[in-house]
Amino acid sequence: MARKVSKKEALDYHSSGRPGKIEVFPSKDHTSQRDLSLAYSPGVAEPCIQIQKNKNDVYKYTAKGNLVAVISNGTAVLGLGDIGPEASKPVMEGKGLLFKIFADIDVFDIEIDATNVDKFVDTVKAIAPTFGGINLEDIKSPECFEIEKRLKEELNIPIMHDDQHGTAIISSAALINALEISKKKIEKVKIVVNGAGAASVSCAKLYIALGVKKENIVMLDSRGVISNKRKDLTKEKEFFITNRRIETLADAMKNADVFLGLSTGNIVTQEMIKSMARRPIVFALANPDPEISYKEAMECRDDIIMATGRSDHPNQVNNVLGFPYIFRGALDVRATEINENMKLAAVKAIAKLAKETVVDEVNLAYDDNAISFGKDYIIPKPLDPRLITSVAPAVAKSAVRSGVAQLTIEDWKKYERDLDKRLGNDNKLLRQLTNRAKRNPKRIVFAEAEHYKVLKAIEQAVDDGIIVNPVLLGRREKIQSLIEEFSIDIENAEIIDPKERKQLKKREEYGNNLWQKRKRKGLTKFESIKLMRERNYFGSMMVELDEADALISGITRNYPSTIKPAMEVIGKRDDVGKVLGMYIMNTKKGNLFLADTTVNTNPSEDEIVEITELVFKAIKSLRIKPRIALLSYSNFGSSRTVDSIKMSKATARVKQRNPNLIIDGEIQADFALNKEKIENLFEFSELSKTPANTLIFPNLESGNIAYKLIQELEDSDSIGPILVGMKKPVHILQLGSSVREIVNMITLAAVDAQITKK
Repeated sequence: MARKVSKKEALDYHSSGRPGKIEVFPSKDHTSQRDLSLAYSPGVAEPCIQIQKNKNDVYKYTAKGNLVAVISNGTAVLGLGDIGPEASKPVMEGKGLLFKIFADIDVFDIEIDATNVDKFVDTVKAIAPTFGGINLEDIKSPECFEIEKRLKEELNIPIMHDDQHGTAIISSAALINALEISKKKIEKVKIVVNGAGAASVSCAKLYIALGVKKENIVMLDSRGVISNKRKDLTKEKEFFITNRRIETLADAMKNADVFLGLSTGNIVTQEMIKSMARRPIVFALANPDPEISYKEAMECRDDIIMATGRSDHPNQVNNVLGFPYIFRGALDVRATEINENMKLAAVKAIAKLAKETVVDEVNLAYDDNAISFGKDYIIPKPLDPRLITSVAPAVAKSAVRSGVAQLTIEDWKKYERDLDKRLGNDNKLLRQLTNRAKRNPKRIVFAEAEHYKVLKAIEQAVDDGIIVNPVLLGRREKIQSLIEEFSIDIENAEIIDPKERKQLKKREEYGNNLWQKRKRKGLTKFESIKLMRERNYFGSMMVELDEADALISGITRNYPSTIKPAMEVIGKRDDVGKVLGMYIMNTKKGNLFLADTTVNTNPSEDEIVEITELVFKAIKSLRIKPRIALLSYSNFGSSRTVDSIKMSKATARVKQRNPNLIIDGEIQADFALNKEKIENLFEFSELSKTPANTLIFPNLESGNIAYKLIQELEDSDSIGPILVGMKKPVHILQLGSSVREIVNMITLAAVDAQITKK
């Protein structure tokens, strides 16, 4: 398991750069005086007048229809308890981030200093005209029940307390599928619910709505069984009173079919699991420690179906599978509420998705080609890109059928396509690569471990499970002093100083290997051994001899001096004429692949053909479909110059060799990236249907300038430069790379090593 995130690391994450996790971006042009006159005075008066005439026009002229309020008073925050509204704000910002990245929903987080139900409700009602929906969060029980009930009665926008209903919806989907696999009928199963908070109550009620008999549910809280002997029960708990003679959790578990835990860790024993009925279903959802560990539960029963709230075990019950898409569907039909029918529609959509053939994106994200419906896969993975196109339409359709939708959708297939487009699924690449790297972590050697940012990035990569047993090259004392100074903890790291006397034997071994490669290219044995004192040569030889899986270097050295040792020691693949440098830029329009950005100064037509085909294969290995544009300042013969002709001819040759490849050129960059522009003027182009995601430049100068401009202006994650065409993974950082950029490169290097080893 990854090392616990340190206090300093968490605080640095939230405070670095712009404080917090979210910001507001303008959605309209605002550069000219005319723009400002339209945005504010006097132009803003016109939509105001229209909205005054017809209040529903607020959805037409403002952001209300895509704006959700995440509202809390901070009385029940995660496992922290009643910490107050200010202290809850980081959590609410985090919820806003999830809404945005998974469903493209904008969020304002609202923290209210009110524990009184009336005051809280009145405050939310007063600000409700701003929002298209309201997500209540981290409000303690029993007040949360009354707050949600009153707001749903008194407002006409979607309202959901996710702590209650999110877990209920996801666990209900898991329950449906688990019962099918275990061949049990929902109306007959006996269920034990340990925990009687908001989530537990909502789960149990939704289970009943699905067909579970109320009398077959036993619920326990911190004081024991909810029975008719108790006189301290809230109205919500009273609903689940049992008349059965059960005194303890152990008693309740005997012959039970299902256990649902939303309580505390490690309170369920193996004996309790053994006492359950055949083919038991165990949802141990306490975080971070389940009621019984996955390992212990699986050891004592081979017929068990188990789910937890953790990402490192199968069947993670994670609310992110539900709330973004439920609100997405509700907003898109302008629903006046989120009713029981809509929740059940979400349950069934999530359950159904788990039975469908798993798409490549999911296999890639989790590096597992064997994912299929069964006891280890009863609910979809959180990174499944189909969740938005499965759950949101199901919720929207249910809203229409149940009469709470104020809009209808005429073309549901188009709606699904629009959902997929607006999400920008390509932006999930980095998350997918990270998950893929975690499945088979690699050993990477770092030639510049004397740098604080490199050590910090290694620490994060090890903690995230991306790499194992990293090799740190450099002066031992320097590395150790940096580790101590900045409290860096890198598990199982090996520090090697190639210049140390004790490395003499290794330098001789490595030097002899290099000499065998280079003895007819002017290099003597003495020089070869001497070169092994240099970290880039030493590290490259470790990779060449399979003592490490990949090499990363370059943060303090110029590119040529870093690439030369790798080329001499490892070299390019036998089928490659020249290696190239590729960047992956994570932009607002999705991921862009740029080449060549670092190696070939002025490639010939033949070299452009090879560069294009190498890039095509590299992107395809990441299981992404390339859409390639060969760039020029000319569009399809509009200017006949040496470079434009070169790119045009290269395009034709690549297409002839790869008929199914989506490629066009020569073409200007704006047309390659803008569907409307190219569709209007060049509808014959293969890129008129889907814009390019891969840009091939006519020379190094243009490629290098382009990626640096995008990098600076977009202020987004990038990966690169990625060396394409090497026999084994070697990746060279750009000078001054940030910790995040180094982590991204480590992630790519680990995945590259996985591909190379196959």
